[in-house]
Amino acid sequence: MESRKIIDILRGTIDPALRQQAEDELTKMKKIIGFTPALLQVVMMGDVDMPVRQAGVIYLKNMVTQHWKDAEYEGGEPIPFHIHEQDRAMIRDAIVDAVVHAPDLVRVQLAVCTYQMVKYDFPNRWTNIVDKISIYLQNPDTSLWNGSLLCLYQLVKNFEYKRKDDRAPLHEAMRLLLPMCYERMVHLLPDPSEHSTLLQKLILKIYYALTQYHLPLDLLDREQFTRWMEVIRQVADRPVPDQTLQVDEDERPDLPWWKIKKWALHILARIFERYGCPSTVHSDYKEFANWYIKTFSAGVLQVLLKILNLYRSKVYVSPRVLQQTLNYLEQGVGQSVAWKLLKPHMLSVVQDVLFPLMCYSDADQELWNSDPYEYVRVKFDIYEDLVSPVTAAQGLLLSTVRKRKEMLEKTMVFLMQVLTTPNVDPRHKDGVMHMIGTLGGVLLKKKIYKDQMETMIAQYVFPEFQSPYGFMRARACWILQNFDEIKFKSEQNIVAAMNCIQNALLNDHELPVKVEAAMALSAFLASQNKAEKIVEPNIQAIVQELLKVIKETENDDLTNVMCKIVTTYTDQLTPIAVEMCTQLAATFQQVVDAEEGADEKAITAMGLLSTIETLINCMEENPKIMEQIEPITLQVVGLILTKNVMEFYEEALALVYSLTSTRISPDLWKCFEMMFQMFKSDGFDYFTEMMPALHNYITVDTEGFISSEARIAAVFEMCKTMLTQDCAEDDECHAAKLLEVIVLQCQGRINQCLGSIIQLVVERLLREVKTAELRTMLLQVIIAVLYTAPDTLLQVLESTTLPNTTTTLTSHFIKQWIHDTDCFLGLHDRKICVLGMCTLLQLGPERLGVLQECHKEIIPAVLMLFQGLKRAYAAKASEENSDDEDDGEDDEDIEHEVLESDEDELDDTGDEYLEKLGEKVKKASATSPFAITATVEDEEEDDDDSDDEMDETALESFTTPLDREECEVDEYCVFKDVMQTLEANAPVWYQALTTGLSAEQQKVMQEVATLADQRRAAAQSKKIQQSGGYNFQQTAVPTSFNFGGSFGS
Repeated sequence: MESRKIIDILRGTIDPALRQQAEDELTKMKKIIGFTPALLQVVMMGDVDMPVRQAGVIYLKNMVTQHWKDAEYEGGEPIPFHIHEQDRAMIRDAIVDAVVHAPDLVRVQLAVCTYQMVKYDFPNRWTNIVDKISIYLQNPDTSLWNGSLLCLYQLVKNFEYKRKDDRAPLHEAMRLLLPMCYERMVHLLPDPSEHSTLLQKLILKIYYALTQYHLPLDLLDREQFTRWMEVIRQVADRPVPDQTLQVDEDERPDLPWWKIKKWALHILARIFERYGCPSTVHSDYKEFANWYIKTFSAGVLQVLLKILNLYRSKVYVSPRVLQQTLNYLEQGVGQSVAWKLLKPHMLSVVQDVLFPLMCYSDADQELWNSDPYEYVRVKFDIYEDLVSPVTAAQGLLLSTVRKRKEMLEKTMVFLMQVLTTPNVDPRHKDGVMHMIGTLGGVLLKKKIYKDQMETMIAQYVFPEFQSPYGFMRARACWILQNFDEIKFKSEQNIVAAMNCIQNALLNDHELPVKVEAAMALSAFLASQNKAEKIVEPNIQAIVQELLKVIKETENDDLTNVMCKIVTTYTDQLTPIAVEMCTQLAATFQQVVDAEEGADEKAITAMGLLSTIETLINCMEENPKIMEQIEPITLQVVGLILTKNVMEFYEEALALVYSLTSTRISPDLWKCFEMMFQMFKSDGFDYFTEMMPALHNYITVDTEGFISSEARIAAVFEMCKTMLTQDCAEDDECHAAKLLEVIVLQCQGRINQCLGSIIQLVVERLLREVKTAELRTMLLQVIIAVLYTAPDTLLQVLESTTLPNTTTTLTSHFIKQWIHDTDCFLGLHDRKICVLGMCTLLQLGPERLGVLQECHKEIIPAVLMLFQGLKRAYAAKASEENSDDEDDGEDDEDIEHEVLESDEDELDDTGDEYLEKLGEKVKKASATSPFAITATVEDEEEDDDDSDDEMDETALESFTTPLDREECEVDEYCVFKDVMQTLEANAPVWYQALTTGLSAEQQKVMQEVATLADQRRAAAQSKKIQQSGGYNFQQTAVPTSFNFGGSFGS
């Protein structure tokens, strides 16, 4: 293919006037065999302008990403385009050479191509990538190593997260390449140049990707692992060149000399955390961990303490290096071997490293002053926490005082010394409060401290709300959040705390203070019973201020605060509910329209939608307010559905569900139409999220649903789509459940639709069904039709035969149903199953000949259902009667959690924990006056039916008329009445059904009859009570019965 033509077309893609025409040309050319290799050739031409080469390599990357994989298609469909194998073979032969020789701007895109090619072709079609990389790594010219190492990195990255059993091809390749990487690393180490350092960094990234989830002990024996550890230790230990100090401090972390240190420490921290802690490691690595911690702890900790010494000596250390160093130490605190080495230095680390890190810094001050919105974003960004040395310092501080003796006391002595120093620097005071707040949970559980905390807050925290420094006012709010569970002895102090928080939120001029105050308010409302009354007089002003702050900051944590306030003060907020909803909707529009920070904005937007949902749920019993909130909310929903903003579909559908919970207005029926259109365009994957709202449309306004054939047809079409397309069976279960709801809810009023429903369900039953859940749910739809319209069902079933047989569907359905009776779980499913069986019994063998074949199985199946129902009703009653008691005050001292110097921290889910616990039981039994016979064992799976009872299935929340409390159809009573009628009017059929019952089954029959009488009496008593009549002494169903007398007596 002519290169010049491709070059001209690529040049056209850069020119706005020619772009569309050029892109159309490329779309035509890409399907021609030979185009893709020719494109790669153009990309590698040194005499072509760089913008053209970049346009070419981006098009190539998109081609490989989208069309490299063999296209999947079903017979009869047109074959989708994919790059021809002839072209793929040429690209495979050339890509490593291209990556090696390409300039950086092109190389990065070619690396993405390599990753995709490895993903689909290695090892089956492309083993020679290993040989190509090997040849370049053996070449003494270091300029060729970068590209070959980059290709190796793509190879390793493809296997990084794969299971151990799936990594064999990678390990085979690394037997050859890993020793080469080590040799190249050793060769490069003495050279501190930027080029050399970047190559070393890439080798460490390969090593990290290889080892971070599985340590290949078959590749790395102890000798090889030790060599790598020595190389990594050297990288972590060696000084950074002096010229780096000339670079601005904000830019230093991106310098290669700091980046390679970050990767070295990243490896050390990961190896120690995942494979090197003997007491918490997986059993596969137990032997390795014991060897690792004894062999490497001293050397590694020496390097890490040296790094911390640089920091405390005011020598620059990059934030990520500091963070990873502290992470390693946090793991080490829990291991006795490491702790013995750390212990002499730990107080110094707390005082000279952790304390300065946790003080308010110059960088904090600069950001607060220049951009308080960004300051708030950074402080509440969980992704920042993952890489922040301050967060790592908090973690190390907390682990140290929790796990090691005397460290809490020594730390608190130091902090109080700083706090009580005359004219203490406000930043130091901030650091002290930061550390004390971090330790809040520990201090409140230690007897010697918890009683002093209230005094400490009153003496040192309350005054800071008047501080001239905004950061100290914010810190005062923050520390109260961390002591929200304190048990105030003085009511004056809790009133003071709440007044300080309210004042900070309402009147402080600094945005970060307001945000921290809002968080503190939420924490106190959740933990302090008296807080609610104290705040109540100002709640409307607080909410209006909070809405303003949410709009300014778009902070998702604040939306959670708003949810908490709305649920706590529903009545007080009713007068401003509409205003609140309007502001929340406006802020949502603002967030969605913003282009920057899409991921963070999405979280905030979801929080706003969640807050609107909470507001609706709280106001749903106030029709006047709901009438005004509804149109505002529907504007938001309409925006999401009509603009196909898919990331908010779930929240929009949740809003529709909330709006339709009690009434459905004409506007909400218009919204139903929007939902249907959304389903048809791209809502296929969101059917289960639509289900609660669809259920409301059918059950809350059944008249409105039935009055429009289009609405019935829309729901049927959605269910049909789910049951005829290639959907997950859980989604199909939801569709079947919705059909069952329609059948039972609209009983007798949609007979014209029943034939289509039966046909749809039967056709799905006759195709492959993998799960019992779907099979029983489909059967349940047919059972519901049998119960509500037996003639219609039998007419359809008896006119249809199984494919390639003369067997009617009636026979097949009834046999399958009886066979699957044990698969019906929960209250509703068993109830409809019993009612369906009762219908079968009433129809009898005269109407259904198949019953002659299986009549002996019917009553045992029904009795099994009743036994399940009895357990399920008991579990439901138990759940309803159990008081929502608090777990009790968590006042125990945490002294038992502190480890001796020679003890290791244990993983309380691991084997070693259970072994150690068993040893303690044995020791206790030796000195105990009582015999201890209990053993400590790992928890096994429960028996199959142990769990079967709260046994509400996931779909039972979609209720039908049979599930309502006022429902007069009682399955026990129906069964008893049917059996008595058969006994009187069809004795031959009755005898056939009951003759073969065992003594145990006859006993259960009698229990069911007795229980039917008791349930009938309880229902009558309840009716009389509700109508204002007398009240029986006992209306609840007893938990045990005296089963006497004959059936039906």
